[in-house]
Amino acid sequence: MPVQDLNALYINEIKDLYSADKQAKTLHKRLQRSAKDQVLKDAIGACVDGIDDGMTLLKEICERHGKKATGKHCKGMSGLVEEAKNHIFKTEYSERSVKDAAIIAQSQRMTHYAISGYGTAAAYATRLGFKSDVKKLRKCLDNTYEGDRRLSHLAESGINEQAKS
Repeated sequence: MPVQDLNALYINEIKDLYSADKQAKTLHKRLQRSAKDQVLKDAIGACVDGIDDGMTLLKEICERHGKKATGKHCKGMSGLVEEAKNHIFKTEYSERSVKDAAIIAQSQRMTHYAISGYGTAAAYATRLGFKSDVKKLRKCLDNTYEGDRRLSHLAESGINEQAKS
């Protein structure tokens, strides 16, 4: 079915984000179990909670527009998930700290995909005049940025240093 207007493109973006979040959530649970550093485990756990919150808001947005959040598969996130699995679960690491550094990198790749998606959806919602949606999407965007900053801080304040040795 062709996408006819910005509203249809917007709903497409919301569904894509929902699928992306669903895939990222599943992988982040595995990343959390695989991390050695407890602070990293906690940060990844916070990512899972944030993804859950985002999925709830995306579902609410879809319902408000008479649509279901499901039914779309985000191929972009699927590729990032497969790449992360290769880097984390199919690569042998001699030091756990190196694996933790890789976990941060893979999590941030998925996070940056979400930042792009939430930013795009918020811009569409703004243009369409969906003020309630804009508020929810900006909340998701802010939370996603915060998770990214937390992971960057962990990498820069110790995990990358430990992995260097």
